[in-house]
Amino acid sequence: MPSLLLVMFALQLALHIINTVGATTINEVLWAIWTKLPTPSGKSTKRALELKLDIVSVKRDMAAVSAQDDFARWAKITRQHDKAMQEFQMLDARLKAHKATFTTTISTLRWLGTQGLRFLLQMYYAKTPMFWLPAGWVPYYVEWILSFPRAPVGSVSINVWGIACASMLVLASEAAAAGYVLVTQKPVPLGDGERKNGEPMAFTARGEKKEL
Repeated sequence: MPSLLLVMFALQLALHIINTVGATTINEVLWAIWTKLPTPSGKSTKRALELKLDIVSVKRDMAAVSAQDDFARWAKITRQHDKAMQEFQMLDARLKAHKATFTTTISTLRWLGTQGLRFLLQMYYAKTPMFWLPAGWVPYYVEWILSFPRAPVGSVSINVWGIACASMLVLASEAAAAGYVLVTQKPVPLGDGERKNGEPMAFTARGEKKEL
């Protein structure tokens, strides 16, 4: 069985990645992968793409044919266009419904596998010490804080360990971003999860912050 310390660290790492990249971006990537697989949604996506190309081709043919000079051919092309458009609209509506269901399912599974599992572990192991501090290493009030809420005094609780892991990951990612800027002299692209209050920030090549 993996160490509880490593399990909590892995959960915090997964949450940090999700918050940095953005849940919407992850959902879009997973949906793109899902539609590439031999699934009903994948087949529908492939067929919708074929219909879209056919519609573009038929529209070009319609533009090249005059309804007055060659009405029979123009009417035939129009029927082909209407038939392809009708099938495409039906497929598109079906795909949108499938995508909504897929997104809801993935979001639920992601929450259960990260936030839900973290809450469950914090409740179940609330009294379990992650590790013990050396006796007399820190004052009593610090020991009490580190053991919050129900771990034995003198130990580090699972809640405090989770907070420590999250803080360390944030500092490490910021250090990596700063190092990237210094080495490449390029701004660091920000994910959806890093946008706060609708005002995303990015580093400039000189290390100055710039509002987008």
